[in-house]
Amino acid sequence: MDLGLRDKVVIVTGGSKGIGEGIVRSFLAEDAKVVIVNRSTAEGEHLEAEHTEQGKNCYFVQGDLTRVEACRDAVEKTLEKYGRIDVLVNNAGVNDGVGLDAGTDAFLGSLQRNLVHYYAMAHYAICELKKNKGSIINITSKVADTGQGNTSGYAASKGGINALTREWAVDLVEYGVRVNAVVPAEVWTPLYEKWIQTLDHPDETLNQIRSLIPLEARMTTKEEIADMVVFLASPRSSHTTGQIIYVDGGYTHFDRKCTSRR
Repeated sequence: MDLGLRDKVVIVTGGSKGIGEGIVRSFLAEDAKVVIVNRSTAEGEHLEAEHTEQGKNCYFVQGDLTRVEACRDAVEKTLEKYGRIDVLVNNAGVNDGVGLDAGTDAFLGSLQRNLVHYYAMAHYAICELKKNKGSIINITSKVADTGQGNTSGYAASKGGINALTREWAVDLVEYGVRVNAVVPAEVWTPLYEKWIQTLDHPDETLNQIRSLIPLEARMTTKEEIADMVVFLASPRSSHTTGQIIYVDGGYTHFDRKCTSRR
């Protein structure tokens, strides 16, 4: 299916690995022009080189998004390179385990890593998005709904992102800018695999987690998250805004009795 994204300019934060990498690849498959904004240089440069060799428009901007100046710089470099911005995908973040015992400085640091740059990126890109009747897609987390324990900063950030999604959708509706959020739950990525391997019984734990996912008792793939993001950015979802969409196999909202019988 042609989603009508050819030559649209897309910024993806945290786009060099995991869910972000999946999003980048899905947009490039639709012949969009994709700007990856990431802190780690090697991964970003590798993706840029890989796709440039394939004739795709992929551009890497290095930046630590906890610095507001890096957010502004990413937008400015995108405009220098491609002359416009049509889509912003706010994805970068980390479940950093900043709990109640960590203290206020650590909590504020977690908000900086997970929430503030969502606002900053949207702030600096908004004039272009208004001009082009663009789209913002925010990646959030089921932790905002379910809690997790010992991750106050991350949970607060993701809850804030859900709220900002609807706030911005209201702010921008008169300009034709659509704002939506995609909520992953248990997604199989290299980072998730690395975390599982730190546990005492990784295979057993993974099987237990899978058994709680109602649809097919399996992890969500990063490609499934990415495909929803690309759809929401496209004209195929032209009357969808202010929505928080769960791509999680029913994990977040299904009654647990539907999986406990397995």
